[in-house]
Amino acid sequence: MISEENIIYRDDDLVAINKPCGLLVHRPEILEEGDSVFALQLLRDLLGQKVYNLHRIDRPTSGVLLFTLNKEMAAKVNDLFKEKKMKKTYVALVRGWFPHETFLNYPVKNSKDKILDAETHFKLLNKYELLIPVEPYETSRYSMIEAHPQTGRWHQIRQHLAHLRHYIINDRVHGTGAHNNMFTEQLGISDLFLHAQKLQFTHPVTEKEILIQAEFPLHWEDFQKVVEKYSIQTA
Repeated sequence: MISEENIIYRDDDLVAINKPCGLLVHRPEILEEGDSVFALQLLRDLLGQKVYNLHRIDRPTSGVLLFTLNKEMAAKVNDLFKEKKMKKTYVALVRGWFPHETFLNYPVKNSKDKILDAETHFKLLNKYELLIPVEPYETSRYSMIEAHPQTGRWHQIRQHLAHLRHYIINDRVHGTGAHNNMFTEQLGISDLFLHAQKLQFTHPVTEKEILIQAEFPLHWEDFQKVVEKYSIQTA
């Protein structure tokens, strides 16, 4: 699931991949059936050396995943995350027409049900109305949005959008069944529409501005084909 094509940035200290949907970042505490490969392990085997994980993105989420090649750099980059000097940009497809821009400061649960403060800035990119009924409506409305999390909580963007009732399409944990079922059963698209598109920061060694970008997976192209076929209004 990881090859040289997945590597989107590399220097003497850092390496980043475009993580596919469905791939775990590292071995979880409790293994489930089918959990036999992990991004950390696959990248280590591909490069033939130890790599150090710096952050996580959810299993069904695709996009930029950054590693270091030594402990010293891992400590420096971890400081950038802690000091909120990592600018993270996600793109999501959500139910309904999203407001132009909004900032949400709302606590979320972590994986152990502990409540933690969380902040996310959202920005509308595009709106769609499709001539595909989803009960009780004769059409279905969606928005493509950017999300900039200011904190790094478990499922933060997914929980925040669920709180706003703009559920991410194909989110099986925090989403809504009617739209997920339509995408899966009628359109044949089952992957989560949440993509870690960009990671921007100042390199701790070279002090150069680094911008790492990850191409969208194929199911986003499939949605654009659906828009071309069924769209009755975009804005």
